[in-house]
Amino acid sequence: MGAGLFITGTGTDVGKTYISGLLLKKLHEAGKDAVYYKAAMSGNERGEDGTLIPGDALHVKNVSGISQELGEMCPYVYETAVSPHLAAKLEGSPVELERVVEGYEKLSREHDIVIAEGSGGIVCPIRYDKNKIMLEDIVKAFGLDCIIVADAGLGTINHVVLTNEYLKARGIKVRGIILNNYLDGDMMHRDNKQMCSLLTGLEVLACVRAGEQDIAIDAQKLEAICKGEKE
Repeated sequence: MGAGLFITGTGTDVGKTYISGLLLKKLHEAGKDAVYYKAAMSGNERGEDGTLIPGDALHVKNVSGISQELGEMCPYVYETAVSPHLAAKLEGSPVELERVVEGYEKLSREHDIVIAEGSGGIVCPIRYDKNKIMLEDIVKAFGLDCIIVADAGLGTINHVVLTNEYLKARGIKVRGIILNNYLDGDMMHRDNKQMCSLLTGLEVLACVRAGEQDIAIDAQKLEAICKGEKE
């Protein structure tokens, strides 16, 4: 089995897909055999032939430059922009954990590193009917450590600390924090960075400006984190 890392966030629209693309770009440009995986994607558009296009996967593929086929990036693709459990109730095809794990394990056998992205924040119902799957169940099934992605602005201290405590309570290791939409000259952003680190004991691995085309993290360090190595 190859190495991997799970990208979770403090909520929806904090930039998980954007950061996932930059992390894969960093690994790809360093010559690493790295690929992308996401169990379920909601809010996707249809192509000219009527099929759903996994938008997050397409973005990551375009940003990172990886040659991975879209079809192996995400087993469950929904059109409605809601949580996967509700999208499946509206559209059918509820998530089966076995299929999700099978897809991940195949990529893990065939490639050195898999960057897996979660849906929404860490408390996200993936399926909620007679079978119940929460996002944390997928993280555990993959056996991966996490990185928390958060917006650098107002409220992020609370969001980061609560996300970290939730993950810790469920025995999921967090390797660090990445702050998105960060402004060096913003006093609150600088303080948020410091307080998030102090209150969680985690390293802020990178601060990414809006529209940044690169992420300031060493490729060797990122690879070591993906391999679960101690720093």
